Amino acid sequence: MKDPLRVLLVDDEPLARLRLRSLLEAETAVPTTVVGEAGDTESALAFLQSSTADLLLLDIRMPGRDGLRLARVLRSLPQPPAVVFVTAHADHALMAFELEALDYLTKPVRRERLQAALQRAWLRQRPGESAFAPLSEGPVLVVADRGRVLRLPLAEVLYLKAELKYVTLRTAHAVHLLDESLAELTQRLAGLGGPEFVRIHRNALVARPAIRALELRPMVAGETTAEDGSEGWAVQVAPLDEWLGVSRRQLPAVRAALLGR
Repeated sequence: MKDPLRVLLVDDEPLARLRLRSLLEAETAVPTTVVGEAGDTESALAFLQSSTADLLLLDIRMPGRDGLRLARVLRSLPQPPAVVFVTAHADHALMAFELEALDYLTKPVRRERLQAALQRAWLRQRPGESAFAPLSEGPVLVVADRGRVLRLPLAEVLYLKAELKYVTLRTAHAVHLLDESLAELTQRLAGLGGPEFVRIHRNALVARPAIRALELRPMVAGETTAEDGSEGWAVQVAPLDEWLGVSRRQLPAVRAALLGR
C-alpha cells in the first residue's frame, strides 16, 4: 500500500478545519492522512519544527502572521512542504501563485477541486508515481485538466504539445489542457514504460506508434516552424490526420524512430 500524503490543516476557524478533514477522510482517489491541525501560523511552524508534512492546506487571513507570510518562510526550508491556499477571499490569488502555491481554493471548497490539488501535491512529492493502482490495460498517466483529475491509459495518448500557458494532450477522441510543464510530463512518461514518445520539436512529443509519415511539405500555419511560403518537415499523426512540425535538430531522431533504430 502506498504511503499516504501527509497533510497539515492551518485555519483559525475550527469548523473550516473540520470540513477539510471530512473531505480528506472521504477522499478515495489520492491516499491522505491528516497529521495535525493548527489555528494560527505560529502553531503551524512549531509543528513543522518537530514533525513533517507533505502538504499544507493553508488559510490566508488569520490572527497574527497571515498565511502568505508563512508561505514565504516555508520557502526557506531545505524541504518545504507544498502549499495549497484555502480561503474565502479571491483577491490574493496572484500573490499566492508568485509564492509558488500549488493551488488556490476558495471556500466553500468543492470536492473535485480539492482532489485536483491533492493530485498535484502527490505528483510533486512522488514524481513519476501515480496515486492510483495501474489499470488492466497498461500504464496510466494521471493528469489535472482544468480542475479535473483524469486517468488516461498511456496507449491512448497520441501527442503532447506545449502552447502558451498549457500543454495540450491529444487522444483520438479528446483534447486535454494540462497545467504541468512539458518537462515535468516528459519525466513522468519516462518512468511509466509503455509506448515510446519521440521528441519532434522542443515543444512537442508524439507517441511513436501514432506517427504515420514524415514528409517535407508546404508550410501551413501552426504545423511547421518554416517561414511562410517555404517547406518544412512534419509528421502525420494517426488516426487524427494532423500534421505537426519537426525541427531540424530533432529530424535525425525522428527518422531513426521511424526506422526502428
